[in-house]
Amino acid sequence: MTLILSHSDVAAVLDRAEVLAAVERAHTDLALGTALVPAPPAMTLGGAAFVPMVAAAETAGAAAVKLLADLPANRERGLPVQRSVIVVTSAADGACEALIDGRLVTAVRTAAASAVATKHLSRQDSSILGLVGAGGLAVEHTRAIARVRELRTVLVWSRTAATVERFRAAVDDLGLDVRALASPEAVTRAADVLCTLTPSREPIVRGAWFGAGLHVNAVGAPPRADHREVDGVAMSRARVVVDSVATTLTKSGDTLLALAEGAITEATVGTELGEVIAGRAAGRGSDREITLFNSVGIGLQDLATARLLIDNARTNGIGTEVDLSQ
Repeated sequence: MTLILSHSDVAAVLDRAEVLAAVERAHTDLALGTALVPAPPAMTLGGAAFVPMVAAAETAGAAAVKLLADLPANRERGLPVQRSVIVVTSAADGACEALIDGRLVTAVRTAAASAVATKHLSRQDSSILGLVGAGGLAVEHTRAIARVRELRTVLVWSRTAATVERFRAAVDDLGLDVRALASPEAVTRAADVLCTLTPSREPIVRGAWFGAGLHVNAVGAPPRADHREVDGVAMSRARVVVDSVATTLTKSGDTLLALAEGAITEATVGTELGEVIAGRAAGRGSDREITLFNSVGIGLQDLATARLLIDNARTNGIGTEVDLSQ
C-alpha cells in the first residue's frame, strides 16, 4: 500500500525536534558513505524550473525523489512560487511507500539543516540571531536555531513592516527580544548568527559587513545558477561549508557566480557539513573566524524527514492508504 500525506497530514505528525536530529544523522550518513545524493539535473520550460532531488539511504531503507517546481510567475497569480511533492520507494522490494506534499517538509528540513550547521559552526556563546527576510522560513529558522543555541535577541529586516509583525507574533511564545532593523547591513553587523532567507537574484548581504566570529546560513536563493544572496567577498572571507559539493557546484548561484568572478576556487566549497559532524573535516577554527553554510538543499534531507512522517503517520492512523497496483 502507498501512503498519501497531504499538507494537513504532514502538519499533524511532523515533530520538529525529530526532524532536526534526523537531518543531522542524514548528513553524517552522507559523509560515511551509507547515503547517496547525486547532483540534481535541471529542466526549464519557459520561466519555470523543475528540479528532481534524488537520494537513497540505508538508515531510511528507501530511496526518494522530490520534484521541486520553481515558478516565479506564480507570485503574480497569488500562488506559491515553489511547489514540491516527494515520492518514497522501498529499498527492500521497490514498492512505492508514500506520496507526500513537500511544502512543510521543505521549510522544516531547511531550517533544521541551518540549525545543524549553526550547532557545529557558530560560536558556542552566540545569542543574537539576525534574519534577512521575515517570512515563513524565518519563523522555522528561529525555532530550529533556538534548539541549538541560547538565543536572547532576534534582529530582523524585511521590506514590509507587516511581515515583521507577523513574524513577531509567530515566535512570541519563545520569549525572545525581537527587534526590527532598518537594513540588511544593520542586521548583519550586529548578529552572531545570520540567516539570509530571501529569493534574491542580486546580493542582498555583502561580505564587507561581516564581523569577526560571525556565522552565516545562506539559505534563501532558489536552486538557480544566476541567483545569489551573498557576494563573492562574503564567500572569500568565510570558512565555507556546503550541504553537498556536487549539488553546490551545479545549483548554487552564491558559489557559481563567486567562482566566475574569481573570488573563490572550487577548493573553497570542498567541505560538506556531514564531514564536519563526523569529525572528518575542520569546522570553526577560532572564535574570530567567519563561517558560512551555503545551503542549497538536498533530497537526503527530504528523505530523512519523509521516513519520520511515514512511520509517525502509520502509527497514528493518519493519511490515506492507496493500492497503486489495482
